[in-house]
Amino acid sequence: MHLVQMNVATALHDLEDPRMAGFMMRLDEVNALAENSLGFVWRLKSDSGNATDIQVSDDPRLIVNMSVWESVEALFDFAYRSDHRGVMVRRRSWFEKPDGPYQVLWWLEPGRLPTVDDGLDRLEILCAQGPTPRAFTFKSVFRPQKEIPDDMKPEPYCIGWS
Repeated sequence: MHLVQMNVATALHDLEDPRMAGFMMRLDEVNALAENSLGFVWRLKSDSGNATDIQVSDDPRLIVNMSVWESVEALFDFAYRSDHRGVMVRRRSWFEKPDGPYQVLWWLEPGRLPTVDDGLDRLEILCAQGPTPRAFTFKSVFRPQKEIPDDMKPEPYCIGWS
């Protein structure tokens, strides 16, 4: 299974505002860092190469970030143990403090890609139900469930053991 992460943020100012320049100028650098990180699979992006111009609501300041990773550990290393951490430290100067969950994680079969609607649905589940195997956070990671094979009932064929 692959790990999907989505986070949303509401910018304090229009993205073209000079007060957002510190964030906007780092996008290409941080996106390249993600793409070159161990365990990276995919990230949401528009024709511009990032996701800040993908409008997900009536509020043009609401932005979304979504990516797919091979493991929780790979995503955690990128988010909190790489140069990405410097952007995280400054997020309060660029984004409103969220009222509730702003990041959600979930598992997806390899070869499939999530949609923004998938992510918004998972975030809604997290807000309504708290962490579950369908929508969780780094503070409450649910590992992917292995499929349990059907019982093929081998007993009649196992001669000699009764």
